[in-house]
Amino acid sequence: MPRKTSWASVNDQLTRYLFIGCAVLVSLVILSILWFVGQQGLATFRHVTPLEFFTSSRWNPDRGQYGILTFIAGSIGTTFIAIVLGAPLGLAGAVFMGKIAPSSLRSLLRPVTELFAGIPSVVYGYVGIVVFVKIIRKTTGSATGFGLLAAGLVLAVMILPTIISISEDTLRALPDSYEEASMALGATRWQTIWRVLLPAAKPGILTAVILAMARAIGETMAVQMVIGNSPLFPHSLVTPTSTLTSDIVMEMGNTPYGSTWNDALFMMSVVLLLISLALIILVRLGIQKGEAK
Repeated sequence: MPRKTSWASVNDQLTRYLFIGCAVLVSLVILSILWFVGQQGLATFRHVTPLEFFTSSRWNPDRGQYGILTFIAGSIGTTFIAIVLGAPLGLAGAVFMGKIAPSSLRSLLRPVTELFAGIPSVVYGYVGIVVFVKIIRKTTGSATGFGLLAAGLVLAVMILPTIISISEDTLRALPDSYEEASMALGATRWQTIWRVLLPAAKPGILTAVILAMARAIGETMAVQMVIGNSPLFPHSLVTPTSTLTSDIVMEMGNTPYGSTWNDALFMMSVVLLLISLALIILVRLGIQKGEAK
């Protein structure tokens, strides 16, 4: 018996060290990426002032102009449109699948939702060009139809699987006693969903929305295909502009390594990392706040 206990203790220790080693390795990889990208990006400020870099909308590397305000505005604008359009639709789909649809229909809809999550970005971009851009051009009188609105519509469709799946799992994980108690007090099904279940599932729904924001702000290919890829500040929803990700993809292969232009693109990557980090922190704060209540 003591021998078996000793072997069990050794196995527990080995497993513990294995998990610690994996955690340390992942942390080192992340820190290495941050160090490499950050070191290269900070080299931009040897030739460009931070004030000009972050507050100027003039991007013309041939003339030594490196202002990324246009790309920041484009990234934030497309993400905002995607969340405004996609979050209500995704939440409505989650409520339908989690609390209204019969089990037979739910078993059909869940694989369909997962299939949407696996569609390549280039397919969404192609649909955006063929459908959204054409509709925007005809209805608004825009010369091209490319711009924030087209990119936001494509992203709104792309983030639906994330919002639906996470929100539905959160709603289905709530105790049945919540719904039973509300119905016993005379509330209707819609009153129960609106006043009891959705507030109780708020931390999970918030997590779904913020993760969808992270997906939207980091999307590249689909946005690049429908936004117009022009380094012009977006004065309207239907004028061509660009985002951080789309401009990095378009220009990174054409810049000499170590040049100010190349360093500026690395700094744009740092900005994206910082935005993603801020979204992750918001997720954790939202979950903690929900648990505290």
